[in-house]
Amino acid sequence: MSHLPHRKAPRLGPRPLPLHMAVETWITQLSFAGLTLSSGVLPPWKMPVPATLPNLLPRALAESQSHPQPDALDPAQLVTAVAAAAKARMESFMRGVARYHTAPPSDRLARPDAVWSQGNARLRFYGGQGAPVMVMPSLVNRADILDLSADRSFMRDLATGGLATYLLDWDAPGDVERNYASADYIMQVAIPALAHLHERHGVAAHLIGYCMGGTLAMAPAVLRADLVSRLALLAAPWDFHADSAGLRAQLPLLQPILDVIIGAKGEAPVDLLQALFALLDPTLVGRKFRSFAAMPEGEDAQRFVALEDWLNDGVPLAGPLAREGLFEWYGANTPGRGLWSVSGMRIEPARVRAPTLVVSPSQDRIVPPASARAAAKAIPHAQLREVSLGHIGIIAGAAARATVTQPLIDWLNAKDSPATP
Repeated sequence: MSHLPHRKAPRLGPRPLPLHMAVETWITQLSFAGLTLSSGVLPPWKMPVPATLPNLLPRALAESQSHPQPDALDPAQLVTAVAAAAKARMESFMRGVARYHTAPPSDRLARPDAVWSQGNARLRFYGGQGAPVMVMPSLVNRADILDLSADRSFMRDLATGGLATYLLDWDAPGDVERNYASADYIMQVAIPALAHLHERHGVAAHLIGYCMGGTLAMAPAVLRADLVSRLALLAAPWDFHADSAGLRAQLPLLQPILDVIIGAKGEAPVDLLQALFALLDPTLVGRKFRSFAAMPEGEDAQRFVALEDWLNDGVPLAGPLAREGLFEWYGANTPGRGLWSVSGMRIEPARVRAPTLVVSPSQDRIVPPASARAAAKAIPHAQLREVSLGHIGIIAGAAARATVTQPLIDWLNAKDSPATP
C-alpha cells in the first residue's frame, strides 16, 4: 500500500512540552535544594532555614574533618559540579526535543477503506481469509499504533496469519460522540460492528481488545456472547486500584480542576490526557529525549520519531467517558469491584463464556501488570500469558511478532479446546 505523510503541522511534542520542561527544571531546583543540608550553601531563592541548621552544620563539618575523604569536594566545588551537571542535563533534553521537531515527517501506511461506519467510527478491513477477528484499540490515542509500519503492524500480521482482520477505528469524538460514556460506545458502536461481522461472515467474530479497548471489550463478551467467539485482552486494565496508590491519592486533589477543564471543553483535551499520563512516570520523557539526542541516525531513530508522532497526535476523550474513566474506574474501581454496568447489566468477568486469553506485559508502565492479571483471575476459564515487554512493546516492539502476535494467531486459529500459547 502507499504511504501517507504522518503530519504536516509543526510538531508540538513531547506534549505538553511546557510541563516536561517544568519537570526538568524542577529536578534541577531540587538538586540545588539538596545542597542546603549537604553543604550549607543556600540555593538562589529564598527558602526557610531550619532552626537547628546552624547547630547541625558545624557538627557535620567536624565529623567530616575527623573522617577525611580524599576525593571530597568543598562546598563551592560541589555547587559548581551540580550546576554543570544540571546544565548538561537540560541541554541534552532540549537537543533531543529540537532533533525531534526537525526530523523528517514519519510515514504511516494508508488506512484501508471502511466496510461499516457509525458516527465517526469506522470498521476497516485489513484483508485475510478465515475466521473474522475485530480489534478494539484504546479511545485515548489513535489506532495507528496497531499499524505503525510495514514491519511493525499488528493488524497486517493478523491478516497474513489466516484471519479475516478488522480494526474498529474510533477516531476522534464528533458531535454525537462528545456525549458518549462507555455504555454508548459499546451499545452504539462496538456491538453493532460485531453484529455486522456476524452478518457478513455468518459466524461470531474473535474479539481482541488492547489497553482501554480491552476493558471495553469485556462488555460485548458479557452482553452478546453470541457475537464473540474468542476474547483476547492485551495489556487491558481491570482492577484499577492494583498498584495505583500514587495516582489514586492525586485524583481527589486534581478533581476540581479536571471538572472545570472537562466541563468547559466538553471533553478531556489531548494535553490534559498527556499530562495525566506523565504523572505515572514524571521523568520518563526527559530520559527518552536525552537518549534520542545521543541516538545515531538510522532505523531506531526513525522508529522513535514514528512512535512520538503517534503519541503526540492524540485525540480528545469525550467528556462523559473521561469523567467515568477518571472518577469511576480509577477513582472507585467500578470494573474491578463488579459495579460497572452497561445497559442495565453488570459487566462481571464470571459471565464471559468465550475462551479467553489475557496477555500481561510485565514491564508495562501504563497498565500495572497486576491490573491486567486481575481479569484473568476473574474469568474462571481464562488463560494468562505474561511477557517481558512494555505496554507499547507488545504491539509495536521488535519482539512483538514472535512473543505476542504469532502465539495469539495460533491460539485464535486453534480448532480444538484452546491451549495456552
